[in-house]
Amino acid sequence: MPTSPHTSARIYRVALAVPIFSLFDYLAPDDAPVCLGVRVEVPFGKGSKIGVLVAVAESSTVAEAKLRPIVRRVDEQPVLVAADMALLQWVSRYYHYPLGMVISTALPAGLRQGKAAVLPRARYYALTEAGRGFDALLLKRAPQQKKLVEQLQGQGGVISEAELALGGGTWRAVVKGLQDKGLLALADAPEVAVRAFSQQPGLACNADQQAAITAVTESFGQFRVFLLDGVTGSGKTEVYMQLIAVALARGLQVLVLVPEITLTPQLEERFRRRFSVNIALSHSKLTDTQRQTAWLQMQQGECAILLGTRSALFTPFKKLGLIILDEEHDTSFKQQEGLRFSARDVAVVRGQRVGVPVVLGSATPALESLYNAEAGRYRHLRLPKRAGEAVQPGLQLLDIRNQRLQEGLSEPLLAAIRVTVAKGEQVMIFLNRRGFAPTLICHSCAWVARCRRCEANLVIHRHEQRLRCHHCGSEQALPQKCPACKTGVLTALGLGTERVEQLLGGLFADKVVVRLDRDTTQRKGTLEQFLAQINSGQADIILGTQMLAKGHHFANVTLVAVLDVDSGLFSIDFHAAEKLAQLLVQVSGRAGRADKPGKVVMQTRRPDHPLLLALLHSGYHRFAQTALAERQEALLPPFSYQALLRAQAADADAPLQFLVAVAGLLAEAASPEVLVLGPVAAPMAKRAGLFRYQLLLQSTDRRLLHQALGRLVPQMEVLKSKQKVRWSLDVDPVDLY
Repeated sequence: MPTSPHTSARIYRVALAVPIFSLFDYLAPDDAPVCLGVRVEVPFGKGSKIGVLVAVAESSTVAEAKLRPIVRRVDEQPVLVAADMALLQWVSRYYHYPLGMVISTALPAGLRQGKAAVLPRARYYALTEAGRGFDALLLKRAPQQKKLVEQLQGQGGVISEAELALGGGTWRAVVKGLQDKGLLALADAPEVAVRAFSQQPGLACNADQQAAITAVTESFGQFRVFLLDGVTGSGKTEVYMQLIAVALARGLQVLVLVPEITLTPQLEERFRRRFSVNIALSHSKLTDTQRQTAWLQMQQGECAILLGTRSALFTPFKKLGLIILDEEHDTSFKQQEGLRFSARDVAVVRGQRVGVPVVLGSATPALESLYNAEAGRYRHLRLPKRAGEAVQPGLQLLDIRNQRLQEGLSEPLLAAIRVTVAKGEQVMIFLNRRGFAPTLICHSCAWVARCRRCEANLVIHRHEQRLRCHHCGSEQALPQKCPACKTGVLTALGLGTERVEQLLGGLFADKVVVRLDRDTTQRKGTLEQFLAQINSGQADIILGTQMLAKGHHFANVTLVAVLDVDSGLFSIDFHAAEKLAQLLVQVSGRAGRADKPGKVVMQTRRPDHPLLLALLHSGYHRFAQTALAERQEALLPPFSYQALLRAQAADADAPLQFLVAVAGLLAEAASPEVLVLGPVAAPMAKRAGLFRYQLLLQSTDRRLLHQALGRLVPQMEVLKSKQKVRWSLDVDPVDLY
């Protein structure tokens, strides 16, 4: 791409959000110079589209008489500067995905539609003189008003409407109520000081934390990747915050990525308590307007910190100084639809291109990250001890063979729960399966409720009296009698969180049981309410899925129970053992995080399984060493590189025929060092009414693999069988499903 921001050349090359691996040539509407990176409206088919000007040329492969002029320039100044565009072009090349679609992924919805790239005029509210000295306890009958007054009294007294809207709920009514009381009034925008104006002092760090802070601080202004490898509860977040303070003091912006939305509210709250700078959020639960505002605030330098999930990675920054990925091992950092990018890997490339340090934090680092640390590409920073007085919890494998179980809970586990709650301490129970039960079967004829559109059973949701497929989302009413034999008794098999909650509610009727899963936290604000209830000690037993596994700090949880360890021990995917080990360690890390010792009980029918024994006796890192040695022996990633080509169609034969043709192309053109495996049916051969097949490419040479993909993708575009299927390419897949 030309480095000059302006040109008077006649041909404008535009990237459009269409699944075509090429740019589109248009004529300039006049001789006025146009900046690269601006949005333009261009004619396309019978209508028009918004695209981004990527390059200019003096000639085109299309006859000039067939070229049409752009309709209008949407922007005077670029929305994507050269550094942003260069990163997106790298992403397009590496993941073999159309550049126009990559750029579309990077832009907020409003900018994709051609809306003005201007920040809305913010309205601010400030405490009045009476409000600054007001005793918030007098508002105990209006808890939302009390909360806002306390928040403002603690953070400088001024808040924007955008910040109020992030909290959801009836914030306008809260504001009006405080205005009517004379405690709050409209105010001018505060002056933004881009410095670490800390509202709370940092915590005292131990020697390992301080060494990590010093190492990263010394690398400010240059590219380096740090693997912050700390046991659960070792104070990684405090390291992040002290590094952020350094960046802010130097007038730099910071990007903090978390794997899931569920981790965002509590981290946001900690950041807002700590720093008096504007903090922007970016994740899928926000409105399009909120996400666009955050995008523009970072681009224009009006915010100092961006906290978001993987898509926030593409947000432009005016002066980026530090990138942090928390829970870097989490597979949620890998996009599984559309542009299948890894936020962790792209973050490293972004850090390299702009010359800033990248911190990857985890208690259970990905095997690829440990491999890179061993190879010297990443600097390995270890936090081997829990912060403060907390100690690592004791782990116990509980053999449940031949034991009587009540909805999956053994009597020894129930006894441990009784002892724990009797002491006024909290229990966390982990079961990574929501719903009441995963299978509905007829006791007479063995009929099983199956999804008509997927090769999967329908899950019972008894509270709603529904059967639901957790793969395609289809659902139906829960039948009262067997649809096949009309007479048999329908029986629920297996466990889900809803079923376990029902049992716990009966056995511990005088205790408060809180269930955290996707079903109970769908409504906005419910997750925050549950977390507040747990942290205030108003919950005795916390039951949930993997949203409990990471990032949460529940000081009074001293017993963690994993009900079904065995379900993750057997899988055809070589990633499965790593994922299970990470999940078990992360769940175990929720126990004993304060001054009370913790205990972890894992129920299993395989107490002699090597993976469980390795975790119990040697810890995650010994498991990781063994797993890496096994992968090296089998030449699996990270000792090789993979790309997975998936195809699906309503016609059962079309995906296989397409991938057979693709395999033929590879046989002719690919290097012998690129191994082609398949095509074979996907592990779930039918999903959402579509039949699915896949083809795996593998090579020990990344360059040769990408050369093969670079030749293959254009050839696939002209295959006749392509018209009958939907296909996708997944470079560096994290699962084979």
